[in-house]
Amino acid sequence: MYRTYSVPRFFSLLVLDVFIFGICGVFFLVGRNFFTSAGNTAEESVKLPVMMYHSVYGDKPSEFVVTPEQLESDLSWLSSHGYKTVTADQVIAYANGRGELPEMPVMITFDDGCYNNLAYLLPLLEKYDMTAVISVVGTYTDNEAVNDPHVPAYSYLTWDDIGLLAKSGRIELGNHTYDMHSLHNGRSGCGKLDSESEEDYRRALNDDISRLQREFTEHTGEAPVVFAYPFGKVSRESIPVLRENGILMTLTCREKVNTISRDPACLYGIDRFNRSGLYSTEEYIGKIFSFQ
Repeated sequence: MYRTYSVPRFFSLLVLDVFIFGICGVFFLVGRNFFTSAGNTAEESVKLPVMMYHSVYGDKPSEFVVTPEQLESDLSWLSSHGYKTVTADQVIAYANGRGELPEMPVMITFDDGCYNNLAYLLPLLEKYDMTAVISVVGTYTDNEAVNDPHVPAYSYLTWDDIGLLAKSGRIELGNHTYDMHSLHNGRSGCGKLDSESEEDYRRALNDDISRLQREFTEHTGEAPVVFAYPFGKVSRESIPVLRENGILMTLTCREKVNTISRDPACLYGIDRFNRSGLYSTEEYIGKIFSFQ
């Protein structure tokens, strides 16, 4: 038996249908926006190759020494091919959702704090309108540089030299440990010893890192936000200590092009390509960009 047509019932069902379709529409829009936003976040990233140098001197290059002519050849190639050097501060800002990076960024880094970085690198950075990060070993500056300063072949930067670099506008300074740039006592760089408790390791590392951070602040007015692992020996237990000391970016020796996203976690473990003086500019550059 059929029910008779009811106008009130029709309208009540119509209202119910409108309500249900409305709810479905809201969930559709929210879901679409959510996944679109997630996709944009994943896509919003920049490829960043990082070059790692050490000493710049003379006419006899080696694995960790390039000549001034080789360095200038590298910088000239980057400039002529449209690459723009970026500072650590720029990369850190980008990863924290502030600002943008150029279309073809590259970062230049130097380890150990050799005096010849001031003598040869700085003038070339000024010539090509570029920037670099120099990571300093505290004991080299406090002891070796003071005892035998300003010999390009082997001296290290004094605190006065470091102050000049800090004021140049071309150089950012990094922490390369105060006295853990060695393979002595069974420790490899600032890695944790197998026999060492995590608590003891963190105490030892903090004593070292914080000492150099204090000396930087005393001599330049500012502590570094960049840390370079000696010999590239990365230790997962080091990250909390480095963060507590204001480090926002760590540098390794793994040879890989970095993907910088809008997530500051990506800055802990920046990979770099060692610039051996045994290669030409074309060979070295080709090695880097074959990874992209």
